[in-house]
Amino acid sequence: MANKTEVRVRFAPSPTGDLHVGNIRTALFDWAYARHTNGKLIFRIEDTDRERVTDEYIQAAIETLKWLGLNWDEGPEVGGQYGPYLQSQRLDIYAEWAQKFLDQGDAYHCYCSGEELEERRQIQMKNNQAPGYDGKCRDLSNTQIDEYKSQGRKPVVRMRMPQGETVFNDAIRGEVKFEHLYVPDFVLVRGDGSPLYTLAVAVDDVLMKITHVLRGEDLLSSTPRQIRVYQAMGVNESDYPIFAHLPFVMGQDNAKLSKRNGEVSIAWYREQGYLPEAICNYLALLGWSPGDDRENISMKELTELFTVEKVHSSPARFDMKKLEAINGDKIRALSVEDFAHWTIPFLKKAGIFQGTDEEIALVKQALPLIQERIVKLDEAPQLLKFLFVKEFAIDSDAVSKVNDESAKSILKRAQSDLEQLATWNHESIEAALRASLIEEMGLKPRIAFTALRIATTGSTISPPLFESMELLGKQACLARISLALSL
Repeated sequence: MANKTEVRVRFAPSPTGDLHVGNIRTALFDWAYARHTNGKLIFRIEDTDRERVTDEYIQAAIETLKWLGLNWDEGPEVGGQYGPYLQSQRLDIYAEWAQKFLDQGDAYHCYCSGEELEERRQIQMKNNQAPGYDGKCRDLSNTQIDEYKSQGRKPVVRMRMPQGETVFNDAIRGEVKFEHLYVPDFVLVRGDGSPLYTLAVAVDDVLMKITHVLRGEDLLSSTPRQIRVYQAMGVNESDYPIFAHLPFVMGQDNAKLSKRNGEVSIAWYREQGYLPEAICNYLALLGWSPGDDRENISMKELTELFTVEKVHSSPARFDMKKLEAINGDKIRALSVEDFAHWTIPFLKKAGIFQGTDEEIALVKQALPLIQERIVKLDEAPQLLKFLFVKEFAIDSDAVSKVNDESAKSILKRAQSDLEQLATWNHESIEAALRASLIEEMGLKPRIAFTALRIATTGSTISPPLFESMELLGKQACLARISLALSL
């Protein structure tokens, strides 16, 4: 990718809801490229559609980027010399440029109604012509303009597309060519005076000195229109931003990513217990590769290795199982302190505990027991709740496994053995129970310990049994076994 004096990339979402997988992958690549080149990441909010882009969604976008660790150098909460960074606060700038384009003759007022445009579009399609604006208002006489004004029509501002073609080099796709026959005159400003994306994005990129535009493939077709705006602004071709259009992310069924196959908000992944670094790690691999077979990379490694040249042009496929596997790897790599930091909010949300110092100390003892067993943080409450329940009860679907005669004989024998234990740790618990239940009674471990697991933890699924019993304490274990025997 060609070098410019200082790399300045931008992430410019229109937050009409929570940020999704596609948005964040773009933000991640922008961030990684900025950090790799010692450049700047500009975070800009495209919020001219104030009906759909709310303050709540804007704040959520800011918080999501913070949570993911994708810090920006200019933008909301940070500031910068080219602000403001919300398009709704830059409307005067867009109006000024639109008027300049009108004065230069690069743009004109179009008075066609929506109904008229649709009618002409239908005719074009019937005649097998490329549908698009036919230039009807390009060269109106003053008389025609006065007539439209007398009808109370509110004109839009359209940009003139010259004959010919737009050719540019995409850093991912190579040379891209658009014939202007298929890029008709386009609207810059609506009839109510509000700017469209094509005007605002191009003006902002120039004024904010953006050098590289990394964005989704779905915006490739808007590039010739943006280049046309650059031309009208008097920007030299050598000063155009370098474009790099990222490949689509598809579902495993080769369909466009949807809620059914992974395209849900990052907030959802956060609630499910995915670590931010795992999300970033996985999304980085959607369309990019570090150049070897590694799938587990740190954020630091990503900034060191990321180049646009390594981004593929072919679509990437979202694989939820691979994301889960990476998340599991990241969980296993956490220190106890970090694991506790990420897990405690899930325990509190589930109502497992309040988060007292005593409870947190117990959690830190228990966490190593489940660290190898979970792939998402939201699995932790189910595995650890047995340590904190005030009113212990056995899961309804597990009761039948402790109230038959064979299970009760196991529990009675275990109760007797455990009462006699002078030292209460997992080694002594395991030694006593194996000697009694396995060697003397001749039971298989699965039979012997299932009933005991249910009686002490309330569930068939728990952390390792003997370590769990150690954490519970002797008194609690014996009380729970007595309860199970009473069923």
